[in-house]
Amino acid sequence: MGVTYKYFGAPDGATAARVPISMRPEELGGDELGQGLYTKVKPETMAAMVLTGIEGIPPAKVPPLELVVLHPDYAVVKLPISVVEPLRKADEESLGAAAFIWSTVPDRRGPRDAFVIYQMLHEWQDFAQRCHESGHQLYCLVWP
Repeated sequence: MGVTYKYFGAPDGATAARVPISMRPEELGGDELGQGLYTKVKPETMAAMVLTGIEGIPPAKVPPLELVVLHPDYAVVKLPISVVEPLRKADEESLGAAAFIWSTVPDRRGPRDAFVIYQMLHEWQDFAQRCHESGHQLYCLVWP
């Protein structure tokens, strides 16, 4: 049994906090921004990828994420602007560099992983851009 992460957009924390209550995780198909993003990558890792790979912040300085809801069955966390803005504004070179940096982490598979990470960063970037355009913030719903 693994953990599922769904990144989604919401206008504020109160709305984001109601998402799990109003819908069962298996029913979370879409929101105002489309389908959202389902992934096995935890939000702390995503934040670290952006801040260390794009912003050059040392891993020990990556700030914790804001917990919006902690429930026995799920949690909702908010990705801070310090993560979302650099991701949203990154150019191709920055995304490629971040993907390469993360592909060299010891448990990765090297260059093959770099392309997968690069595609994933592009998906997150597109989603972050759509969130921004609609006035939403980026959140992640976590459940087993």
